[in-house]
Amino acid sequence: MPAPRSEDLARAAADWLVAHPGDADDPSLYHGRAGVAIALREAAAHFGDGRYEAAALRVGATLADEVDAVEDSSLYFGLTGMAVALHALGDDASAHRALARVRERFDGLRWNDMFELLVGNAGIALGALQVGDLALAELAVAPYLETADPTAHGVNWAVRPSPPRSHHVAHGTLGIVLALARVGTATGRDDLVELALAGAADVVGRDEAGPRGFLVPHSDPPHRPDIIERYSYGWCNGPAGDAHVFRFLGQVTGDPSWPALAGRCWVTVTESGLPDRVRPGFWDNNGRCCGTAGVLALACDRLVELDDDPRFADRLVADLRARATLDRTGARWSNHEHRSTPSELAPQPGWAMGNAGILRELLRYIRIRTGRGPVGYAVDWPDHPAAR
Repeated sequence: MPAPRSEDLARAAADWLVAHPGDADDPSLYHGRAGVAIALREAAAHFGDGRYEAAALRVGATLADEVDAVEDSSLYFGLTGMAVALHALGDDASAHRALARVRERFDGLRWNDMFELLVGNAGIALGALQVGDLALAELAVAPYLETADPTAHGVNWAVRPSPPRSHHVAHGTLGIVLALARVGTATGRDDLVELALAGAADVVGRDEAGPRGFLVPHSDPPHRPDIIERYSYGWCNGPAGDAHVFRFLGQVTGDPSWPALAGRCWVTVTESGLPDRVRPGFWDNNGRCCGTAGVLALACDRLVELDDDPRFADRLVADLRARATLDRTGARWSNHEHRSTPSELAPQPGWAMGNAGILRELLRYIRIRTGRGPVGYAVDWPDHPAAR
């Protein structure tokens, strides 16, 4: 079984994070110290090692000191994500102080030009829900009721100032769907859930890989096609993320068509060729946002919910082991950018592209494959529905 070797790798990754807790100028959940703090809390819970807990609390103290200085309100780049981390570390006073500042900045419709999960309303709603501020969560998603545009199969939203409509979790319709469905379920708002289902129907109507698979383009008309691939496979803009939304809609509605769609996403992911780097730009990232760790999160959900064949999850972890740099300072990962010279990027500590996101998924994989400990996380992630 590959888990014992993976446990050594995970401990080395946690050790590297202790020494590299993130850029002093970046407190964010995406690349910065908020994501690192949550990963260190995961390591502390998994290993029972006080060093990791102490490091997590040190990072948390720096976040609390910055609440009044951060101008961005969003989940992944601003105060809402910091609030999620502070709440996870037990500093609810600072978490609610951060969300109070977020609430003050609401203009009645939105917080900025983006109107989606990473930067806009949907992410703020999910973060507020995680911290326990249902009123802010409901406030954040209510504007979607008035701004939905009818489409051939359902509805979607203008998520950016330019014309392209994106379809997936990070910047598109399915991220909004997830926020509507989760907030609607938590608050008993059937109108929010119904709107979520209409948004999901729009995305389902764009599938180009049925009836076995599921693959929807990044955006229509294509957003920045000079640098953005038309099709992706990871969490952010591909079926590995779409499947989480479909899983949750199945939990909410009891309709078996939604988990069937999640299964079709899995077929497309496993038959795409990843984690092999089959061509330049195809699969250059090890991380959680658009790389191997994000696919591992879905693989582990399937192990828990469906008692799935573990061989693909094992393959993903073997690839992470093979691509790790391991020395006396710990373990870390370098991603690849085929358009740059040199093409190997510097290792990052954060959740999206670095150690924090990879570490969380490795630790959960180990517990599932060894049968030791909980099959979930010590700290849930705002946009990752818990496996049941």
